[in-house]
Amino acid sequence: MGSGPAGHNTVVKTVGIAIIGGLLTLAGIGLLVLPGPGFVLVAAGLAVLATRFAWARKPLDYAVDKAEEGVEQVGRSKWRAAGTVLAALVLVAGGVLPLVGIELPFVNTLSAVVLIVSGLVLVGTVVFARRQQGVVEARVHRPAGAPGEGGAYRVGPPEG
Repeated sequence: MGSGPAGHNTVVKTVGIAIIGGLLTLAGIGLLVLPGPGFVLVAAGLAVLATRFAWARKPLDYAVDKAEEGVEQVGRSKWRAAGTVLAALVLVAGGVLPLVGIELPFVNTLSAVVLIVSGLVLVGTVVFARRQQGVVEARVHRPAGAPGEGGAYRVGPPEG
């Protein structure tokens, strides 16, 4: 006799995934014009969508590649990192304001929470990217050592 509670739960989950994934993807697309790694949020949104929608898997692969490039760029450039943190703060503020009673156009409670989460994801991305860059720079500047010391070593001409 039709769909019972189980069918209803599936529809609710699918709608929820569509909304959350769509909002993350849209926030990421909005960030593509800013100095931050907008593809990180696009990839996150598409990853959420790909859990229920097969069509999201192909653009997800592309977005992941672009997100990795964006993370590397943010890691290499202090200015990009600063711009990304600024964009993240704007997203968080855009989410917090409606939650404390200041109305913004097109922002409801759900989209406000998604904005806050998006901003926090961007801050996390910057922290990750900058730490990764520090690891890369440390490897590049590591002095030559001897075998077994855990560092790089140079093979020279035989002694004797």
